Amino acid sequence: MTTRRKFLKTAGVGLAAAPLATPALAQSTIRWRMQTYAGPALAEHVIKPAIDMFNKIAGDRMQIELFFADQLVPTGELFRALQRGTIDAVQSDDDSMASPTEVAVFGGYFPFASRYSLDVPVLFNQYGLAEIWDAEYSKVGVKHISAGAWDPCHFATKDPIRSLEDLKGKRVFTFPTAGRFLSRFGVVPVTLPWEDIEVAVQTGELDGVAWSGITEDYTVGWADVTNYFLTNNISGAWAGSFFANMERWNELPEDLRTLFQVCCDQSHYYRQWWYWGGEANLRVNGTKMELTSIPDAEWAQVEEAALSFWDEIAEESETKAKVVEIFKKYNADMQKAGRPYRYT
Repeated sequence: MTTRRKFLKTAGVGLAAAPLATPALAQSTIRWRMQTYAGPALAEHVIKPAIDMFNKIAGDRMQIELFFADQLVPTGELFRALQRGTIDAVQSDDDSMASPTEVAVFGGYFPFASRYSLDVPVLFNQYGLAEIWDAEYSKVGVKHISAGAWDPCHFATKDPIRSLEDLKGKRVFTFPTAGRFLSRFGVVPVTLPWEDIEVAVQTGELDGVAWSGITEDYTVGWADVTNYFLTNNISGAWAGSFFANMERWNELPEDLRTLFQVCCDQSHYYRQWWYWGGEANLRVNGTKMELTSIPDAEWAQVEEAALSFWDEIAEESETKAKVVEIFKKYNADMQKAGRPYRYT
């Protein structure tokens, strides 16, 4: 499929100097280039506030220039560019940036691994995923800084989806692993540059997207070209991370590494409430898309298929099996904990 790609202007991140910065420091300012998976409208929420904060605090000591989706390199080439040092830092999920690690399949939307956005940081920080990710990326010269949650994965489509039968033949922009799973139900996954999606839906190249929740649909303009929003989702939260080139990371003074980590954490916090509140608000008050649902009894077939999908992935390697076991343990714990952790 032939696509267009236009390059965007760089992000205007803040350049305010810290009060204690000196002329000597200004002459040797550390400068990084960072690319996000997000286009400009979405980046205003998912990354730019954190980078603006970092630049304001770091002042003359360090500045990060932020680039949007596909601006320096296509998203699918982000990992290699980061590994080579063409880009110093990246915000993405492992799946979209074509990570060669054993954990790549779990980035983005791994089917039903999470029900809520808080599941992701708990899995990483309390159930051991952070250590696995750190080890996997250390092997390939990349620093995994931290992981966090984004929005759930829903369908936004031109035609209504009210049954599994309605999914068949739908050409949908989605993540690689999500597409691999959804193809079991007749969905046709399509890969295009992020900036091309709105036009592709308008022209009929795509029937919809399964790439986000309703907050992003409104924020990036997809709600303007789709008519229906399916309330069933295949994942409660996108799992994404901040990464840095290992050599560039190790060159930073300890306090700047700490500052960068703190700003990443602030970004995770911002997204927690922005998405959580946005999803509810737009379901209730949004006027651009009609809500549809697949009955619970029928949707249970998708949830059951996800568990067999997990087992297939676990058979591919020891590391993948370890991650799947963590998912199983975590979800079993949440089920036993009951409300409000799990309602069904």
